[in-house]
Amino acid sequence: QVQLVESGGGTVQAGGSLRLSCAASGLTFSRHTMGWFRQAPGKEREFVTAISWSGGTTYYADSVKGRFTISRDNAKNSVHLQMNSLKPEDTAVYYCAARSGTAIPIITTFYDYWGQGTQVTVSS
Repeated sequence: QVQLVESGGGTVQAGGSLRLSCAASGLTFSRHTMGWFRQAPGKEREFVTAISWSGGTTYYADSVKGRFTISRDNAKNSVHLQMNSLKPEDTAVYYCAARSGTAIPIITTFYDYWGQGTQVTVSS
C-alpha cells in the first residue's frame, strides 16, 4: 500500500532552519504531484507548498514564500522541504501529501495520500 513517511521535524529557535523529508513507497512517485501542508493547534490544515511531477513547477503559500523551498528526487522517491528564517507562527505538524495526475492543487481534499506528520516547533 502507499506510504508517506515524514522526517526531519524538531524544535528550533526563531530565525533557524529545518529540512523536512518525505519518503514515498507503493506508488509511481514520478507521476504524483507532491505537497506539504501544516496544521497548528486549533486551526485547520493549510497549504504550504507543492511541486509538479518533474519538479519544474512549484507553488507556495504567501506566508512561506521566499523562506521555504520544496524539491523532489524522483530517483529516490522523496520530496524535501527546506525551511529557513523560521518564525514562531510556523509551528505546526507538517504533512506530506501525494496526488496522482498533473494538477497541483492547494486544497487538502484533492490529495489522495497523506503521511502521519512531523512536528515543527519554533521558539521565540
